[in-house]
Amino acid sequence: MKMTFRWYGDSDPIPLSHIRQIPGMHGIVSAVYDVPVGEAWPVENIQALKDKIEAHGLTLEVIESVPVHEDIKLGKPSRDRLIENYCTTLRNLAQCGVKVVCYNFMPVFDWTRTTLDMTLPDGSTTLAFDVETVDRIDVSQGISLPGWDASYRPEELRALLAEYEAVDEEALWRNLEYFLTRVIPVAAEAGIRMAIHPDDPPRPIFGLPRIVKNREDLERLLAIVDDPANGLTLCSGSLGASCKNDIPAMVREFAGRKRIHFAHLRNVKVTEAGDFHETSHRSADGSLDMAEIVKAYHEAGFDGYARPDHGRMIWGETGKPGYGLYDRALGAVYLNGLWEGIAKAEGRG
Repeated sequence: MKMTFRWYGDSDPIPLSHIRQIPGMHGIVSAVYDVPVGEAWPVENIQALKDKIEAHGLTLEVIESVPVHEDIKLGKPSRDRLIENYCTTLRNLAQCGVKVVCYNFMPVFDWTRTTLDMTLPDGSTTLAFDVETVDRIDVSQGISLPGWDASYRPEELRALLAEYEAVDEEALWRNLEYFLTRVIPVAAEAGIRMAIHPDDPPRPIFGLPRIVKNREDLERLLAIVDDPANGLTLCSGSLGASCKNDIPAMVREFAGRKRIHFAHLRNVKVTEAGDFHETSHRSADGSLDMAEIVKAYHEAGFDGYARPDHGRMIWGETGKPGYGLYDRALGAVYLNGLWEGIAKAEGRG
């Protein structure tokens, strides 16, 4: 398991020199943020990012993410040009040594939370989702939730949501199939492994279709193009926000088939109603058995990339909620410690 750390480029308040000091850190997960969604990423932009990261003794082998334009998800006529640009980006990434590309196919929003600063009993703050808060929102009056209100102007958001009224789950599946059948052969030829991120949370919101939310969805997705280049980012926290999802079983199945290319590892505390908040990575603090999840990866012979996903904001740290240095660093060390302990217990450490 190769431990990585997400970094948001020069605007990230966490310097690469600090990330380099986390024990066992292999590389950085990042992206080119100054190219509009839908346009091809130039080789020189990718190489400049890689050079900056490698100057600190870290690798850039995973990109998170190359966004999929909404016109592709909606199945608009412009999608062919946008998909060709996407393929160009993949070829350029491969030229710079990138091995894995994380992406998602969530309509409109990459993730949903109702608060970014829920206070936990220990005084730390964390990301949380409350079902009733979301269900009470009248989308015709606009949506005001953390991390969203800067994404679109109110009128733009209303227009986009209106377009999705004609897109149900099966239509979105057809649009994903159209995308994958064109992109995966290019990725395979370039030596890139595509790794789709599941829906976060794994439930419908605001009438938008959600199609990557459980084991059956993952199986259906992999069958669209049955090629190792068509794989998964298995996010324990996203899928784990549904009590119906058995994360260790998913890991054993899909990592055993070598179809998990990127592991997002985080813990969540989930209620039967579907509310959840993010915790430390420690098993005892959430609803997920992180030790069992890491054991499942180890038993499946996983040798891919992993990262500590969101963390709490602790020790007075400020910055991008969920993406502070301290708790994610603790998570990386904890996860590597689990991995080492399991390896030694099995006589392979």
